Amino acid sequence: MKSGDDILIVDHLTKKYDKKLAVDDISLNVSRGEFFGFLGPNGAGKSSTLNCITGVSRITDGTITVDGHDVVENYKEARSVIGVSPQEFNVDFFGEPEKILDFMAGFYGMRKADRKVRVDELLEKFDLVEHKNKRFNELSGGLKRRLVLARALVHDPELLILDEPTAGVDVEQRHSLWKYLRELNEAGKTIILTSHYLEEVEMLCDRVAIINNGKIVSDRPKSDFIKDGKSLEERYLEITKGEKY
Repeated sequence: MKSGDDILIVDHLTKKYDKKLAVDDISLNVSRGEFFGFLGPNGAGKSSTLNCITGVSRITDGTITVDGHDVVENYKEARSVIGVSPQEFNVDFFGEPEKILDFMAGFYGMRKADRKVRVDELLEKFDLVEHKNKRFNELSGGLKRRLVLARALVHDPELLILDEPTAGVDVEQRHSLWKYLRELNEAGKTIILTSHYLEEVEMLCDRVAIINNGKIVSDRPKSDFIKDGKSLEERYLEITKGEKY
């Protein structure tokens, strides 16, 4: 992990939906260049937290800054620093990979010539060249995941948020994606990973935080979770069931 300042600061974040408390006064920092795992059971507040970071959801209380930009006061600047690969495929199912990437690059203000260079680079990197003119709904699950990740990277963001990036991907493609994510992190990208494949988090992340019932219940280096011969999955189950260690 590269040393440096915190690229993400979540300070006493609270998120409510009507009367339901989804995130309960949490604080966490992610260092620049860190590979950070963010885990929690369904309904624990994980997605609500990420949605507040990316501006999808309105913050009820507290503040979030990304690369020094307040996500509410300076939304445009903060969002330009973030690339998101969501769990759900929020793309035009009849769109073609080349056009999907070009559109997103245009959304971030890239000039046509620069878009062409960047799109071609990503199509090559993710082995999508031969599929660039197919419709999205014609792609395999693995190719769809690769395209969504490429789209998240099109504007070369400093912070990459990955929500179940290998869901539905076969073993070989999963290892290929892991290799590329390591390369991105080693090149300086900060990555936040949330996944139900805990072996994936254990393999990739430097540090892991666990949210449960809207609260951060553990936040420590990965090495602390897997000491004494325990796997991250075993430790995660202990923590989310309320056991202490």
